[in-house]
Amino acid sequence: MMLRREFRSLSSSRQGRLSLNAGMTLLELIIACAILMILSSMALPVFRYTVIRQKESELRYDLRSMKDAIDRYRDLADQHKFRTEVGSENYPPDLDTLVKGVQLGAGDDKRLRFLRKVPVDPMTGRADWGLRSISDDPDSTSWGGKNVFDVYSKSSGTALDGTKYSDW
Repeated sequence: MMLRREFRSLSSSRQGRLSLNAGMTLLELIIACAILMILSSMALPVFRYTVIRQKESELRYDLRSMKDAIDRYRDLADQHKFRTEVGSENYPPDLDTLVKGVQLGAGDDKRLRFLRKVPVDPMTGRADWGLRSISDDPDSTSWGGKNVFDVYSKSSGTALDGTKYSDW
């Protein structure tokens, strides 16, 4: 019997100590919160740069796909696969022509499309691109309106590498 009483008193005293030490102290909680704040403040700029890099990558892809579509249009026009306007120098009259497509041959009902849609500029959020014709200056910001020789972003922002988006 005596042994049982001692065991009970020993186990109850251990439970009492465990319940006192089971939670975190206020100081430990403050230190844990401070560490989490420091880590999250370090991750926020990395996340911002990741978003900017993703937009820049999307802009490069969109510009490349539109320029490739213009080049394919010009190549087929040079091969006389379809008719073009005199004075256009076989470049498309606008970006919508690349989306709508051109009719191949005189009696053929086939239409050849070069783009599915005009992409949205990720920097401006609009499908409004700067255009240059073959007769415009290379760094001109006004379009001559005859044909589309080059496409650029109308964003006035600067890329992470220090270049202007409009120069891409």
